[in-house]
Amino acid sequence: MLHPWTSLLDNESMNMRPLKENQDVTGDLAARFAKLGVKNSSARSEIYPPIEPNRTGFLQVSDIHSLYWEESGNPEGQPILFLHGGPGSGTSGGNRRFFDPEFYRIILFDQRGAGKSTPHACLEDNTTWALVSDIEKLRGHLKIEKWQVFGGSWGSTLALTYTQSYPERVTGVIMRGIFLLRKKEIDWFYQGGAAAIYPDAWEPYRGHIPVEERGDFLEAYSKRLNSPDESVQLAAAKAWTNWEMATSYLVPNDESLKRGENEKFALAFARVENHYFRNKGFFRTDSFLLENIDKIRHIPAVIVQGRYDMVCPMVSAWDLHRAWPEADFRLVTSAGHSANEPSIAAELVIACELHKALTQKQL
Repeated sequence: MLHPWTSLLDNESMNMRPLKENQDVTGDLAARFAKLGVKNSSARSEIYPPIEPNRTGFLQVSDIHSLYWEESGNPEGQPILFLHGGPGSGTSGGNRRFFDPEFYRIILFDQRGAGKSTPHACLEDNTTWALVSDIEKLRGHLKIEKWQVFGGSWGSTLALTYTQSYPERVTGVIMRGIFLLRKKEIDWFYQGGAAAIYPDAWEPYRGHIPVEERGDFLEAYSKRLNSPDESVQLAAAKAWTNWEMATSYLVPNDESLKRGENEKFALAFARVENHYFRNKGFFRTDSFLLENIDKIRHIPAVIVQGRYDMVCPMVSAWDLHRAWPEADFRLVTSAGHSANEPSIAAELVIACELHKALTQKQL
């Protein structure tokens, strides 16, 4: 069965179409809007100006964890939940800028151990399924019946997991840099695959671990990230974080590289990521998310993927596309992993604008 977006878009956007890379993203958007029957569209693909939250708070979700959350945009608007990556990266003000603040009620929160949530970098009682439960608690706390879900990288993993767990609560899904948390994906990035493309950035990551421990970098880094010696933790956290920051953009980004030197950020990012990846995402099987995809194929969805993503290679997005052909698959040429690369950001704004147009058309 075709979901509303697929049935309203042109043949080029139909399931299993030959992929069109975004050579002319604005013109393509205008055509897609026209097909939706939306008049006088500005065909927007630029991120929105910075905004501040309308309100913020902390939600106690367990005996241990208290999560920072915020709302911005239109308090009466269409709810959309932003799920940050990592896990462990936390949110930032720039995450609000993908969404029309006059239309969307924009919800951000920092997952367990990340950002402003407390306790910082805590691994106790910190699992994927705990995060899914947290999302439901936050939805109830904010008195939201249904919402759209938006996430990239690990955020796409969590978006899929939450949507498969509570499909009745999700009006649409927008994903970027698909990460299904399978062993081959972890091995590609942390055991040496991506090193063939970035041998210079790999060298410090590899060099931090003695030769005799390099057969399992996740385990070797875990030993150091959980050391009782804080200086050992921080050194490992910086090496781990610098590796990912160096590979997240097609063209190296100075601001991204600086994040690895931020001790607070790096400690949460590295500890929480390593914890989740060593535990295989706390999923029961290696292909859990693909195995359960039929539960959500009726939900409108957009997949945005950079062709040259070294952190979450395109094969994962392709596998998801094959399993979920109804989802609109947007392949972005000349882009890597980060949502902040201009052509990736443009497609994410477009996806939100299309969902907005479809929602308005159905009202």
